[in-house]
Parts: sequence; structure tokens; C-alpha cells
Amino acid sequence: MSENIMLPVPHKIIDIIHETENEYTFRIETNAKVKHGQFFQVSLPKIGEGPISVSSMGDNWVELTIRKVGKLTNEIFNLKPGDKIFMRGPYGNSFPVDDFKGKDLVVIAGGTGVSPVRSLLKYFYEHPDEIHSLHFIAGFKDEKSILFKEDLNNFRSRFNTIYTLDKDKIEGFEVGLVTEHIKKIPFDSFENYNVVIVGPPVMMHFAALECLKNGVAEDKIWLSFERKMSCGVGKCGHCKINETYVCLEGPVFNYTKAKNLLD
Repeated sequence: MSENIMLPVPHKIIDIIHETENEYTFRIETNAKVKHGQFFQVSLPKIGEGPISVSSMGDNWVELTIRKVGKLTNEIFNLKPGDKIFMRGPYGNSFPVDDFKGKDLVVIAGGTGVSPVRSLLKYFYEHPDEIHSLHFIAGFKDEKSILFKEDLNNFRSRFNTIYTLDKDKIEGFEVGLVTEHIKKIPFDSFENYNVVIVGPPVMMHFAALECLKNGVAEDKIWLSFERKMSCGVGKCGHCKINETYVCLEGPVFNYTKAKNLLD
């Protein structure tokens, strides 16, 4: 009998970190081999299922940062360490980390878009000799919505960081949308580089255009789509944009293709 790839498996919750009022990070026990940028389908029996990006990983665990937005996530937020949560995956492709090594890397993320790039950033934070330079722009709506505060402070010590809030002015943060700060990146000084952009579709669209305006070639830009996947294996078509199955071919796309997929 063949294995049912659609069957969720229970996993133990090791820890829960309250990032904000509406975003918690769940550390979950698993021996799955995960790549930076992949996602799991997370579920509770008789409640529902949804795709969640991996925000960090380690030996026999992954972290999933979940936003409270509906019936399923409301129930997940009631769980405690030691409880079981159901998962299947990981699914999707990943960021081309090997292509990033030894080069300059620019990461631009907005809001919950920081979550899918967090493991990538942590990798280069822990392996600084594998990257020539890293510039990181992270934008949040306001002070209450800032994610991964400890990581953001750590990244300041090794990366060139710009943190910004849409309106609030607090110490250590600029004011304005991430797109307003892209012109501060010294693209002209880079010999070989890549740009990663993750966030809401509108943010990714205008951030990519701003990069192009600053001389970045299309094939140097990578986007990750935070889309509502259903099956995760290319069967249901729920995530389909034109003829592209985001769950199979993505969620990471080079801009040469992604520019035709942005809503």
C-alpha cells in the first residue's frame, strides 16, 4: 500500500513564543528535512488546514510563526507546549542559498513577510563567512506588530539593517514604507548580488519596481508568494495563477517569472 501524502501527522509542540498579540511562533518537534523558504500544511482535526511558512529550523524541530486570522488559527492559539498539532510537508521549492553564497545579498521584507526569510537570515548570521555582505530592510505597520525582536537586534550586529515602521517613530526604527528606503542600498558598489523580496503582493510589486529603478536586473530578484495553498501537491488548483501551480513551482520565484504572477 502506497503512503498517503495527503495524510497529516501529529507532532508535539515544544514551545510557544508570543511575538505579538496576534502572532505566535510554535516550535514543533519533527525530523523532516526542511529547506529555507518551504512551508507546511498545518491542521487540527475537524477544524481545518492552512499553509504556514517555516520561520526557523534546527535539530529535530521547526518553528512556524502563525498569525491569528480565523477559525483554524484561533484554535491553534489555544494549544500549549506538549499538545499535538497536525502537519504534512514540507512543500514547495526554496531560496537558492548556494547561489547566494560568497555574494552580496539584499533582503527586503514587509510585515509577516519577515517570517519566510527569517531562517535564511539566521543561516547567514550563523555563517557570516559564507556571505560577502547582507543588507536587510524590514518594515512593520507599527510598534505593536514588530516580529522577532531578539533576532532583529542580533542582525544589527552583522548585517547592514534598516528597520522601518509605517508611521510610528521609535528608537532604532525609521519611518515610512520599505520601498522608500531601497534607494539607500549601494547597488552600484556590488559586483555580484541577489535581492530577495517577501511581503504582501502590493509591497512586492512596488519594491521590485523600486529595485529595477535603482539598476537591479530582473534575474537578480527573487520573490516568495504567501498564497493560500490547499492541497500543497498540485492537485486542487487552489493556488494556481494562470498556468502556474505556486505550491509546486514556488513559493519562491525569480522575478523574470514572478512579474507575470503578481496579482
